[in-house]
Amino acid sequence: MVKLNVKIVSMQDADKFNKICSKFDCDMDLQSGKYYVDAKSIMGIFSLDLSQPLVLNADTDDEQKVREAFAEFVQEA
Repeated sequence: MVKLNVKIVSMQDADKFNKICSKFDCDMDLQSGKYYVDAKSIMGIFSLDLSQPLVLNADTDDEQKVREAFAEFVQEA
């Protein structure tokens, strides 16, 4: 399991983020507080409060691949 703190600012960012998620063959969830949504669902992403900190949970062991793919969205804690 890979966990990354991410930031999605605009609708274009959300669309780009969603398309990157769709390229992975594993479960990916976005967490905002107590809420979890499927990161591969654009409607799920838009249902979250994007002004709050988000955590990407990727059900894979390839952390480097995930970090590289989402580098522009990663927020260091």
